[in-house]
Amino acid sequence: MPASIHTFAVIFILLLSPIITTAETTFPNFTEPPHNYWQQEPHDLFTKIKSDLGSGRLKFDTSSEKAFVTGILKTLDIPVSSQLLVFSTTSLQLRLINYRNPRALYFNEEIYLGWVPNGKIEVISIDPNIGGVFHIFNIPRTQEPPTIERSTRCMNCHAGHDVGRVPVLLAKSVVPGPNGGTLDSFRIGKTGHGIPFSERFGGWYLTGSPNIPKHWGNRTGELSPAGLKTTPIEPGRHFDWNRYPRPTSNILPHLLHEHQVGFVNRVVPATYRARALIDAGKGVLSGEALKILDKDALELARYLLFADETPLPAGGIQGDSAYIRDFQRNRQPSSVGSALKDLDLRTRLFKHRCSYMIYSLAFQGMPKPLKERVLRRMGKALNPTQTDPAFAYLPTLEKTAIRRILWETLPAVSKL
Repeated sequence: MPASIHTFAVIFILLLSPIITTAETTFPNFTEPPHNYWQQEPHDLFTKIKSDLGSGRLKFDTSSEKAFVTGILKTLDIPVSSQLLVFSTTSLQLRLINYRNPRALYFNEEIYLGWVPNGKIEVISIDPNIGGVFHIFNIPRTQEPPTIERSTRCMNCHAGHDVGRVPVLLAKSVVPGPNGGTLDSFRIGKTGHGIPFSERFGGWYLTGSPNIPKHWGNRTGELSPAGLKTTPIEPGRHFDWNRYPRPTSNILPHLLHEHQVGFVNRVVPATYRARALIDAGKGVLSGEALKILDKDALELARYLLFADETPLPAGGIQGDSAYIRDFQRNRQPSSVGSALKDLDLRTRLFKHRCSYMIYSLAFQGMPKPLKERVLRRMGKALNPTQTDPAFAYLPTLEKTAIRRILWETLPAVSKL
């Protein structure tokens, strides 16, 4: 039986071949025109403050690694309560990572930060035009500012066909060996809220009474003549929680991280395909190109509206109250008080099944022909007077509530 999600290691994808091939057509490599990944000036949120970090204009407490990490998280507006701990050796810093020294991951809607004690800080920030932008730097031991490197090495580890050969995020589920290495891995190339819980969390610590009867968190493996044997490991038993900003690796940020990874890994490839199609037709979309855009629009609309979401276990889950508070800090309510960040946690993640990632830079930065098609598809799905077979799981009252929230909080949605 397989594991679940791994490293936040979000991916750059370096390819030697000049084209990307799909079932429908071929698309240029992300380093080639019209994408020109390396020639583009990034507009992700981390790049915008990188010069302030590297110049020393921003000051941090360097008395300990934990103090520095806590400070930079505050600067990036990433909640400390989003902390996840991963001990599988599937990262650039794999020699430092094990169940005695897990890697910490923190995230908000736009930025993902990883840190290994006694190691480096890695940052992946999502650019609305080109996808993932990777940086890595040492934690300074004095008031000297960090030297922040735009990383290319991440590409060597995280390039692959299974992610569409574009710079996106990667989440894996593996069975780690007791001394490092991976004994088995699962759901390769698949991410998002539709992954069964029985295939998630392998190589991760999981806290907070997750109430999930069968998962792969908190386990290491060992090969024997009888096959793969796994052994449970209690979070905090083999390492000191005091080394980290919080004593948690809570189930709720795990689930929301998975949802966000699935979103990014759909919207970024769709953005690259749409740009290639627009360029190939010199602004005029052929019938075949429109079919591809319509297919992507349907997939994105279904993902945004939580089609195929794995139901929560009987009894639901109880998320960390500190994380819930932090997650909802930027909640955008309608005039009646409803918001996309309103949690359910009994049978599903959200009360109103439309992703808050619709507010993200990645969604807002999609090429206009693709974005318009996604919004039209959502408009059809959310029409309370019609039944769209692809969205039949949404009851009328919920569709009405989602439409109102979108109308009042997202100006680009001109009356779905």
